[in-house]
Amino acid sequence: MAETNTHGARPGKKARAGRRPTAAEAARVDEIFARLSAGNPAPKSELKYNNAFTLLVAVVLSAQATDAGVNKATPALFALADTPAKMAALGEERVRDLIKTIGLFRAKAKNIVALSRLLVERHGGEVPRTREELTALPGVGRKTANVVLNVAFQEPVIAVDTHIFRVSNRLPLAKGKTPEEVEAGLARIVPEKYLLRAHHWLILHGRYVCKARKPECPRCVIADLCRFKGKTI
Repeated sequence: MAETNTHGARPGKKARAGRRPTAAEAARVDEIFARLSAGNPAPKSELKYNNAFTLLVAVVLSAQATDAGVNKATPALFALADTPAKMAALGEERVRDLIKTIGLFRAKAKNIVALSRLLVERHGGEVPRTREELTALPGVGRKTANVVLNVAFQEPVIAVDTHIFRVSNRLPLAKGKTPEEVEAGLARIVPEKYLLRAHHWLILHGRYVCKARKPECPRCVIADLCRFKGKTI
């Protein structure tokens, strides 16, 4: 999918164009998010961070790794380097040593130091606020960029990870063969009032309830709205 945040446009704005759901389906989707909202009115990222830069680093580290695993490594890293300048000065070897418990730590250390240098050189040490600029950084793909835009800058975009991809196809909310297709579909159907926090609700639901191997349907608050044939109830 083409980037939707060039020339100052709000992220996700173009993705919301397209075919709209029927009135009945719109009501179902609204009820799904109303229940998820009622159960967790103020959802937050489970990654530990203290500013936009440390969030960016944490999300880069979380690729093919768990948030819990990342959170064990980042306190020591961020204590030494919580700005791009400090991270660049720390150097690849030191960063690698600090994150060696995380999968793909060598490649991630290289990317983190490289993106830190680019942030200093091209962005005055600040994390950019457009998807186009974020994805130009080493190790930053569309999903990572969307997380930063949503969590750090409160943009109403959805970062489709494995949990969201599974939940969206299972319920279903928006079906798609790729994360980009699911993202575009969700952008069309999620009510505006829920769009900012939809990313968190769907991730948490997939992580703790609608699990990959054995979904915990008996305690699911939206089980009656789910059309998944493999429900455990």
